[in-house]
Amino acid sequence: MDIRHLKAFLAVFEERNITAAAQRLFISQPTLSVTIKQLEEELGATLFVRQPRGVEVSDEARLLYPQARRMVAESEALSRMFRGRENRAPLTLGIEGDIAASHIEAFVRMAHQALPNLLLTLEEGCHGDGRLAVEEMCCEDELFLPLWEESYVMALPLDHPMANAQAGWAPIEDWITCPQHPSHQRLMALYGRSPEAVAGHAGSLQQALYMVAAGVGVAMLPQSLVSGHERIVVRALHLPAPTRRVGLCYAAQALELPTMRGLHEYFQVNRPPAIEAA
Repeated sequence: MDIRHLKAFLAVFEERNITAAAQRLFISQPTLSVTIKQLEEELGATLFVRQPRGVEVSDEARLLYPQARRMVAESEALSRMFRGRENRAPLTLGIEGDIAASHIEAFVRMAHQALPNLLLTLEEGCHGDGRLAVEEMCCEDELFLPLWEESYVMALPLDHPMANAQAGWAPIEDWITCPQHPSHQRLMALYGRSPEAVAGHAGSLQQALYMVAAGVGVAMLPQSLVSGHERIVVRALHLPAPTRRVGLCYAAQALELPTMRGLHEYFQVNRPPAIEAA
């Protein structure tokens, strides 16, 4: 049984006439009759009984009809999914600051695996039908689907005295902090209370990363931001490390969009891989 057989069946069932069904399918009447006969033989059931005018449908045909319609509709939807750009489904997502490139790339790759016909638009900041963001950035009326959970790590310049793993622990006197960032309150306990222990302030974690790489000082940063950076050394903390969750922020009504609902259902089952430590 293939889709050709089911389309032939649907045409005859709906037209109740072999000639009219053949015209609808743009095939000859004998060809249609042979196709229906093949389907009946495969199913082991009589689907139509010829009458002087048209055909009468059997109980088996009535049972098959809704299933055949569903299967043909799914086949056609699958075909449309892989057709040209004009049939792609649009979705706009915002990318909040301090999301690592590795997370963005993994998300986009998996989004296209989930929806091959997706026409994705990425914008910076709080825009679009949903956002790839840290959980702390979600608004009160938004829902959150976590995709990654990662630890903060201590990031040091290459030439920092504490960069050598063999070096003993000493108080850090050159912290780079992000006072306006949502993570600041959770990280304050690690910085110490002396004003002299701060070497600089950054407006974002990404900017703090640049300052560390430039040799200004030390910062607590998410693992994904520092992973693989050539000018930064990571040392394990002697205290439990704070963590953060990265994922999709979205309003409940956004799930009314087929594309957003499809992504949501896909990522609920298929979580992206964790970012490997540097």
